[in-house]
Amino acid sequence: MARTVKRAFKYRFYPTHEQTAELARTFGCVRLVYNRALEERTRSWYTEQRRMSYVDTSAALTAWKKTDELAFLNEVSSVPLQQALRHLQAAFAAFFDKRAKYPRFKAKKKSRASAEYTRSAFRFRDGNLTLAKMGGPLDVRWTRPLPAGAEPSTVTVSRDAAGRWFVSILCEDGITRLDPSDKAVGVDAGLTSLVTLSTGEKITNPRHERRDRERLTRAQKDLARKEKGSANQEKAKRKVAGVHARIADRRRDFLHKLSTRLVHENQVVVIENLNVRNMVKNHPLARAISDAGWRDLRAMLEYKADWYGRELVVIDRWFPSTRTCSECGTIAGKMPLGVREWECDGCGARHDRDVNAAKNVLAAGLAVSACGAGVRPQRESSRTGRSASKQETHGATRGLPRL
Repeated sequence: MARTVKRAFKYRFYPTHEQTAELARTFGCVRLVYNRALEERTRSWYTEQRRMSYVDTSAALTAWKKTDELAFLNEVSSVPLQQALRHLQAAFAAFFDKRAKYPRFKAKKKSRASAEYTRSAFRFRDGNLTLAKMGGPLDVRWTRPLPAGAEPSTVTVSRDAAGRWFVSILCEDGITRLDPSDKAVGVDAGLTSLVTLSTGEKITNPRHERRDRERLTRAQKDLARKEKGSANQEKAKRKVAGVHARIADRRRDFLHKLSTRLVHENQVVVIENLNVRNMVKNHPLARAISDAGWRDLRAMLEYKADWYGRELVVIDRWFPSTRTCSECGTIAGKMPLGVREWECDGCGARHDRDVNAAKNVLAAGLAVSACGAGVRPQRESSRTGRSASKQETHGATRGLPRL
């Protein structure tokens, strides 16, 4: 059974000098409009106790274009400017729903340089993509084909800190759901082994940042020696950003392959609800935790499970998976990170710390998947006062029996 989803396809492209100048102007105008609109909305609330909507900021944009100070906004396509206002509206909606903090201003040197074009602002014919205000198509490197008969609805152009140009094309794609499987796996995240599966398999942490640390150190030292504000400093900055981009690309590629494998091989995937934001506050481990990419792995598992008709179960972070004996259920005392193997006082079973945790994660997840929290005897309550066996599921398979 196929399912239609919105899917973005990202490609690298190489603009001409004229296209580079046009896109740079567009990025600057998008940032200016976003910041002006944010300033107006903030001022309106604090001085008049009045909320401005997207319609109000759109009317303000029209007025800005008629002034001598901001007349240059007419030189770029109007669509990316309107999209910037929509993005600001979405940011405020997330803030009012308490899903995000108050929107922040976009800094020229720190914010992502991007512009979004909708259908009225680009033309896609015979594999050629042409944006509004440009005389010729972009030199896109089509490393993989778009879906047959694809009609892009949105095109986002961006430039990263390393100076690379990318175009992201959003279109509909058909995803074929996988055949039902009777397999399930528990996943325990770690640093020595990136993940340990309940089957006993350990997947080694590639440590991409550590492998390129020497190269990164040399580039950063070279940057520190450059004169501030000079052209050489900008070159050195791009070199540092290039090393970071290489690390991020390799990490993302590895996580995509790992998440795809887990989803394809198992009907149910069970993971822990790790609070990465607080975990990186542990200074000695912050670098290694950030390099592991646990949050990205969870995000990939969530949408891929939804795509392919699998189920992702996320158990409570306070569930004592490491200290619980997977054979008899006895909960051991404190267990420092240095303890990699331990013996159960109840039944005498000897456990590998990570494999045992993965088995307990799987058992708790299957209980939730089958009948909901509370199926297993509650041996230890979570600090939130809820059942230790978990709370949320993602991508539940409809029409198929759960394990």
